Amino acid sequence: MILLATNWADAWTMTGIGVGVVFCILCILVLVLMVFNLVAKKAASSDQPVKAGIADIPVKPLAEASELDKAAVATALYLYEKSKGDQESGVLTIKMNPSPWHAVLNERL
Repeated sequence: MILLATNWADAWTMTGIGVGVVFCILCILVLVLMVFNLVAKKAASSDQPVKAGIADIPVKPLAEASELDKAAVATALYLYEKSKGDQESGVLTIKMNPSPWHAVLNERL
């Protein structure tokens, strides 16, 4: 009975150590993320020049596509739609060929 009690004591000790290590690692992770948050806020609040947005970029009119370009796009769309989904018949095509070993191992066949 004493041997059983020492094993349970060791088991509870190891469980406590494991839970404690995981909890400590999680606390360290939270602290590291809080430090990163402070660094990111400090970097965002510093005086940096404002970059131009997409709306400020001048847009040139697009050139008309040639017949070869249109044919290439049409062919690509056709091939994509054709290969998008295979039509399956729903019939299983696996056929078992019993071997002599199979007959020995499974006598019910």
